[in-house]
This record gives sequence, C-alpha cells and structure tokens, in this order.
Amino acid sequence: MSQFVTREHEIEPVPGLPGLPPAGEVILWQGRPRAKLLSRHLLKVRWIGGYFLLLAVWAVVSGLHDGREIGGLLFSIAILAALAAVLIGMIELFAWAVEKTTLYTITTERVVMRFGVALSMTLNLPFRKVEAISTAKLDDKDGMIAIAVAADTRLSWLVQWPHVRGWRFSRPEPCLAYLPDVETVASILSAAYTQFRASHASQLRIFVTPSMPSAPAAVAAE
Repeated sequence: MSQFVTREHEIEPVPGLPGLPPAGEVILWQGRPRAKLLSRHLLKVRWIGGYFLLLAVWAVVSGLHDGREIGGLLFSIAILAALAAVLIGMIELFAWAVEKTTLYTITTERVVMRFGVALSMTLNLPFRKVEAISTAKLDDKDGMIAIAVAADTRLSWLVQWPHVRGWRFSRPEPCLAYLPDVETVASILSAAYTQFRASHASQLRIFVTPSMPSAPAAVAAE
C-alpha cells in the first residue's frame, strides 16, 4: 500500500489540504492542538517546574545546614531558576510551534492532518482505510481522538509524533491530539465516518478463506 504521508507543500489551495477537495466532498471541521495542553500533558512542564523547585528547596536546606552564606545560596537558586526558565521556555516554544504548524481537517470522506515543525507534511486518511475511532479525555473537556487504520497502511510512529497514540509502535494510530473540546470533534468525526460507511455499504464484498472454501469467512469494505 502506498504511503499516505506527503512531504511539505508551499501553497495550499485550501488551508490544511494538499489539494482542492473533489466535487461533493465537504469540510466539516478544522482545528489544531492547543499548546498549553501539549506542554502540560505530553511534555510535563509542570513536573519539570516542580522538579526545579524541589532542587531549589534542597539547595537552601542543605546550604543552611552546612552553614553557607546567604550570597552563595542566592547564587545557587539563581542558577537553578535560570536553567528552569531556559528549559521551560524551550518546551513552551516547541508546543507553540506545534500548535501553529498543525491543522486537522475532517471532511465527509477523510481525515487530513497537516503537521511538522521543521518539515511540513500532510497525512491523508480516507475513511475506507479507517478501522476504528477512540476518544481519550485528558481533563473535563480536553482530550485526544485516536484513529486505527488498516493493517496495510504503513505509518511511522516517529514521523507522526506527537500526533500519534502512545506506545503503539507496531501499528501506529494517528491522533487528533490535545483538543480543547474533544467531545464535539469526536461527534463530528463519528457522524461523518458512520455516514460514509453506510453510504458505501453497497460496495461490500465477501471474501472466502482457502481453509473454508464452502462458507464466507469475513465481510469487509473495499
């Protein structure tokens, strides 16, 4: 099966799409991940900030116990604060870049994901290659939507990151990641996918396995 990822494009006829949609295809929703959700849930910026805070507290406590001068303690705290600011700043900058360079699109026929901070790529997922859709909540309304694709669809987990479900390396599942209103998006995607499958039900074919030549073994959509 051919790769569904196309490399960077300079001009988008329609924002988020590598080309004009075919006649009859309608864009239902477009959106992007939120930087604050990405930095908090994936990049663990709060944990990192807490770690440096603990280091600062430990530096003060151990310094006072060892009889260090206040000037030396303040210098150590300043160094830790500077390191924390640089690291957290880099994390927030990356999260911001991911948000600005990503655009998810749901149409009546497919899901399209344009992403890539250093190298822009577009992942095209026709509904005929989608096997399942699942939603995972991060907070009350925030969450992610994972898309399980057919086994013959070759995708790279590293290329897809962070727009991919975690720990699914053998069969990566692309994700509409870190969405602020995941239930609304999930309902739009579910309705579009269900309608697509229903409208293509007439294209179902029966496949017979060699081990059971007299009985149908499975029904699958083309």
